[in-house]
Amino acid sequence: MNENEQIKETKMAEALGERYLAYAMSTIVSRSLPDVRDGLKPVHRRLLYAMNALHLDPESGFKKCARVVGDVIGKYHPHGDTAVYETMVRLAQDFAVRYPLVEGQGNFGNIDGDSAAAMRYTEARLTEVAKAIMDGLNDGTVDFRPTYSGEDVEPVVMPCAFPNLLANGSAGIAVGMATNVPPHNVGEIADALQLLIKKPDCSVADLMKFVRGPDFPTGGEIVEKPESILKTYETGRGAMRVRAKWEKDELSHGMYQIIVTEIPYMVKKSELISKIAKLLLEKKLPFLADIRDESAENVRIVLEPKNRNIEPEQLMTHLFRLTDMQVNFNMNMNVLDKDGVPRVMDLKQVLQAFLDHRQDVLIRRSKFRLDKINHRMEVLEGFLVAYLNLDEVIRIIREEDEAKPALMAAFKLTEIQADAILNMRLRSLRKLEEMQIKTEHDELAGEKEKLEALLADEALRWKEISAEISLMKKKFGQTTALGKRRTVISGEPEEIDIPLEALIEREPITVILSEKGWIRSVKGHVQLDDDVKFKEGDRLQCGLQAQTTDKILMFATNGRYYTLSGDKLPRGRGFGEPLRLSIDLPEEDEIISMTIFRPGEKRLIVSKKGKGFIVKEDDLLAQTRNGRIVLNLTEGDRAYLSLPVAGNAVAVIGENRKLLIFDLSEIPEMTRGQGVFIQKYPAGVTLSDIKLFNKEDGLAYPCGGGTRIETNLVGWTGHRAQIGKMPPVGFPKSNKFS
Repeated sequence: MNENEQIKETKMAEALGERYLAYAMSTIVSRSLPDVRDGLKPVHRRLLYAMNALHLDPESGFKKCARVVGDVIGKYHPHGDTAVYETMVRLAQDFAVRYPLVEGQGNFGNIDGDSAAAMRYTEARLTEVAKAIMDGLNDGTVDFRPTYSGEDVEPVVMPCAFPNLLANGSAGIAVGMATNVPPHNVGEIADALQLLIKKPDCSVADLMKFVRGPDFPTGGEIVEKPESILKTYETGRGAMRVRAKWEKDELSHGMYQIIVTEIPYMVKKSELISKIAKLLLEKKLPFLADIRDESAENVRIVLEPKNRNIEPEQLMTHLFRLTDMQVNFNMNMNVLDKDGVPRVMDLKQVLQAFLDHRQDVLIRRSKFRLDKINHRMEVLEGFLVAYLNLDEVIRIIREEDEAKPALMAAFKLTEIQADAILNMRLRSLRKLEEMQIKTEHDELAGEKEKLEALLADEALRWKEISAEISLMKKKFGQTTALGKRRTVISGEPEEIDIPLEALIEREPITVILSEKGWIRSVKGHVQLDDDVKFKEGDRLQCGLQAQTTDKILMFATNGRYYTLSGDKLPRGRGFGEPLRLSIDLPEEDEIISMTIFRPGEKRLIVSKKGKGFIVKEDDLLAQTRNGRIVLNLTEGDRAYLSLPVAGNAVAVIGENRKLLIFDLSEIPEMTRGQGVFIQKYPAGVTLSDIKLFNKEDGLAYPCGGGTRIETNLVGWTGHRAQIGKMPPVGFPKSNKFS
């Protein structure tokens, strides 16, 4: 150990914390977060710089990507070739980058998610956008730093005459933080920059009059309230819903199909279609009959509805809810400021950072040019001296041992001027005409004056920057094919209510309930005859024909209504399942009726002791397994009948064979309770049967193997809760109306 070295004891936790923090910051600064000034991460910056060094200009020919990647990892980026090539591929994909920085030749992948060809097969060059980002790179506009090997230098940041961060966006995950900046329309950005130059105190809301929101390469539609979008840009964080863009294509016979022309940003088309097809097979898309991919150069996904009665808005709303036809884009403008510090910036701060960078670039470029002008003017002044004293200059060069000091002494020249004269070729002497030298000198003097005025006046500099932005907008703005806005920004969409029944595929079923409480559904509408099998000792209690979209209402002896969905019933031709697996029905109770729910309809429910009321079926639906208590029962009583309300009269008979007929209007309508007495009974006597009918049609009942209709009902007509009279001769001894 050297005598200057020292061993310092420290806690393990502190040492690990320091090293982890150092690693985290290295990842954040060197890999994951873009610089707010040029919107580039180090790998992007190094890739563009390497391609620029290879003279891969938009006007030049293409070169193998393998050559470019080799230069990048060999000189600038000490990482694997795969990461560099994937970066190059993405910068060339017009569906991934709003304004591509690389122009590719060959297979660079597609929107389906297919990978690019190997780098040995593909070629690339820079685009005009990339050239704008590097404009002025060799004019002293930015600082350079040594590369990882120390053998070369690389730019710390690009001059960036193009607002790349907002135009192309950026995404990355670092240690403990992430960034996700959406792409925008450069024409809108240019207008916002102009406003910020004119009104530095303007608000984000003022800027949002121009920058309306993201502009994704794949188009789509942003469905979000303007207030929500504004808040996102004011804070630098937020989420926006992005939907596919679609249109209705009318067909013959009233049919139609839906054509999806644009899908949300970063959604792989093949995976989207595969997911929809899977949901279709699983019968989770009841509105959709088929899906086809007819895409060529442009996206074209064809959706066929089940039938022409389905509203296209309902179909698409369902797809938006279940698939990536709608996604959330979570914006997080977490970037590195000019000092390399991670910050979440709002829209104004990002735009101002770009303008400040352009101001710095303009100042540095002007000073660089001014130094060049001063140097050239100094040389020209020396040339003028040499031209006016050409013979003496030649003599000194021929005769003096040390020509340089002699020239400087003879004509009071600077070292730079003397060197320029000595390095001048003889063939240039004929060009040393006085007028040419003076003309060039005057032109440079004029340019120098303008540059000095520019450096002295901030207002002139902002005017120059404004002119540069106008030129950039003209070149890449909305008047060009590349610059047209692609993403539509709409307000918050109107919520389309899709009933649960609509989400279930409608199929005919027959519901069967046995006396021992086994329930099942059979596909189709079948007859409840001897072909329906039950467990030994069991038999049919009740059955009905329904649809899978129906809700089944079950009335139990405990006065509760239970609700089951037709599509949830056990299927098959077996014995089914015990009903008590689906509902919480006490062992001492049983189901007395099973009906299909009819919205708006009413039912008469009655207990065995003859108390009841009318209730709407809408009030019978239960949301839980426990059912819904409707009929409150006294001790010793139980629910007995549930009848659909029809006609205008009620016929009721007790076990004592007393028949009573009265108007239906005498029975009250309630949602829950004990109800009222339907008929008065002596102690120990209970209700036998009830029938609802139209008094004008007469009372029908079985008699002698046929049906008798009693039209003269005066003898039995009274009011609710009366005793009644003995029924007509021939009335069934079972005391039943059917």
